[in-house]
Amino acid sequence: MRRFLPVPGGHPRRMRLLDNTLPLLLNGYAWLPGLRRRAGSDIVHTRVLGQRAVGLCGPDAARFFYDEEHVARRTALPGPIKSTLFGHGAVHTLDGPAHRLRKAMFMSLMTEDTIGSLTDHTLAAWDETVSSWPAGRDVVLFDEASRLLTRAVCRWAGVPLSDADVPAAASDLVAMVDGFGSAGRRHWRARLARRRREAWLAALITDARRGALTAPSGSAIDVVAHHEDVDGRRLEPRVAAVDLLNVLRPTVAICWFATFMAHALHRWPEHRARLTGAADSGAKAFPDAFSEAFVDEVRRFYPFTPFVGGRAVRDLSWRGEPIPAGALVLLDVYGQNHDSRLWAEPYRFDPDRFVGRRIGAFDLIPQGGGDANTGHRCPGEAIVITLMRVLAHRLAGLDYRVPEQDLTISLRRVPARMASGFVLRPERVRVSPATGSRSV
Repeated sequence: MRRFLPVPGGHPRRMRLLDNTLPLLLNGYAWLPGLRRRAGSDIVHTRVLGQRAVGLCGPDAARFFYDEEHVARRTALPGPIKSTLFGHGAVHTLDGPAHRLRKAMFMSLMTEDTIGSLTDHTLAAWDETVSSWPAGRDVVLFDEASRLLTRAVCRWAGVPLSDADVPAAASDLVAMVDGFGSAGRRHWRARLARRRREAWLAALITDARRGALTAPSGSAIDVVAHHEDVDGRRLEPRVAAVDLLNVLRPTVAICWFATFMAHALHRWPEHRARLTGAADSGAKAFPDAFSEAFVDEVRRFYPFTPFVGGRAVRDLSWRGEPIPAGALVLLDVYGQNHDSRLWAEPYRFDPDRFVGRRIGAFDLIPQGGGDANTGHRCPGEAIVITLMRVLAHRLAGLDYRVPEQDLTISLRRVPARMASGFVLRPERVRVSPATGSRSV
């Protein structure tokens, strides 16, 4: 096999195309940016899992990538990722009319009212959780956030889940995300977790369809259970379970961002006052506007998605470089989110870079680029942003200490995760005179 590498003057030079699967597993988020840096180009040619692959980066590349006339998603996702993160038959594996119809189902759950309802459930679950923390006793934020988010999203989605079953469900939902980027024990834990939760939700879908389970009208389980695909038929119970999991799982995955936000507030505590509204009159933005900028900077700065992949639908060319039909096309998400041509001092955490800045649909792409309503941008991005904003305010208002711990975040691990999970120690517990509830 051969590859073309750009050289000065624009003439391609043939070199043997080596498989980069092992370097990818070893280097994680730094793998694709490293390939591009060594090639001195926004496009690189390589092989991954034995397949021809082309890596791209930049807003123009994102625009090219998310054009279905260039790149298809249906055949691009490797089996291991479908068996852990997304599920077989998920909306992520579709293209064309089938994708648009299934995407419309998800977007029907993303209205202002439904997101507001999920926000209310999340804040209630947060307050319930925080009120149970004994003062002076350490808690792991990653674990606590995953459980409260599981409780909240299941209540919102109409999925019955007892308090006793929350820890196991949260553990499985986290495992599906935590294992997609590994080849060992985490991967097999994710596969087993998916099998359990698909079987659980498939049974609930079946019960909802035959009336044995009362699903609130318009809830996620109701919408998914009664959705009809392009063939006019309801989804098979297992496929419906896959799509319902693709509502629950990404919401619970916000526990990653919760710990990243806590890490940011610990490293740069000056942002806490602005989030709680205690900034002086010289602040650059009102707290609510600042929370949006803070959330965008967390999503840009911290590692979550290393890259996304598709497959070239035909022989293509980008910036004069050939992309053969059937080749994997990899969009460098982490590299773009840290590109100095887009972001001044990209490795400096600075929420103010987003204050008053209009962000293009292909500029900030931690959850994909383009239009969420019609393209492959994550349909739940609005949920992620909204819940991150309210949780940022809650975190900023907590009274806690950060004990000695390992706060490192390795870029070799995909998905990246803080070593300690962010341990915090509540300082005191007080009773709210208005509600009688306890809070930290």
